[in-house]
Amino acid sequence: MDRTAIHYLPIATTLISAFFCAILVRRYRAKGGLHLLWWAIGMATYGLGTALESSITLFGNSVALTKAWYIAGALLGGYPLAQGSVYLHLKKRTADRLTAITVPLIAAAAVCVLLSPVLMENLQPHRPSGSVLAWQWVRLMTPFINLYSVVFLIGGALYSAWRFARMPDSEAGNRALGNTLIAVGAILPGIGGGMAKAGMVEALYLGEFIGILLIYGGYRACAMPAPARAASLGVPAPGRSA
Repeated sequence: MDRTAIHYLPIATTLISAFFCAILVRRYRAKGGLHLLWWAIGMATYGLGTALESSITLFGNSVALTKAWYIAGALLGGYPLAQGSVYLHLKKRTADRLTAITVPLIAAAAVCVLLSPVLMENLQPHRPSGSVLAWQWVRLMTPFINLYSVVFLIGGALYSAWRFARMPDSEAGNRALGNTLIAVGAILPGIGGGMAKAGMVEALYLGEFIGILLIYGGYRACAMPAPARAASLGVPAPGRSA
C-alpha cells in the first residue's frame, strides 16, 4: 500500500484524544459525576483505537492488532461516550440498569472477536479490517451497539442543542452551538466506518480526526465559563461594557 499523509492522521487523532482524556479525568476528580468518568473512558478507547491504527500504518498489521482494533474501535468507539450522555440525561437508576444490560453484551461480543478464526487472505499489511474475522456474524452485533450510541450520544447532544437554542441568553446560544458540534463530530466517525467497510479506510481516518476536533471544540464551548467564552469569541462578557 502506498501510504500518504492521510494514513498518518490517526497519530494526530491519538494525541488529541489523550489530551482530551486528561482534561476529562482532571474535571472528574474536581467535580465528580459519572458522566465525566464515562466520557474520559470514551476518549481513552477512542484514542486506543486510533493508536492501533497508527501502529498498523507505521509498523505493519497482525491478527492480534486487527482484533484489538475491532474491539476498541467498532465495539467501544462510541459506547462509553454514549454512556456518559446516559448518566448526564437520565436518572442514575435508569442509567445503572442500561449499564448492567449493555456492558455484558459488549463483553460477550469482544470475547467472540477474540475467539473468532481468521481469514488470513483478508489481512492487509497496513490497513485494519473486520473482514479478517471468519465469524462474520460477530460483525452483525456492531450495528446494535452503534445504534445505542447514536440514540444517546448524538441524540442527547442534538436534544441539548435544541433545548439551549430555545433559550434567549447568549450563554445558552453557545451551549447550543457546542452541542451541535459534538453531535456532528460524533456522526463523522460512523460515516467513515461505513465507508471503511467498503474498503475506504482512509475515510475512517479522516472522520475520526475531524470528529475529535469538533467534539473537543463543542466540549470547550459548553464547559467554558461565560466570561471566558465571550472573551475567546472576541465579544464583551455579559454585564460588561465594550
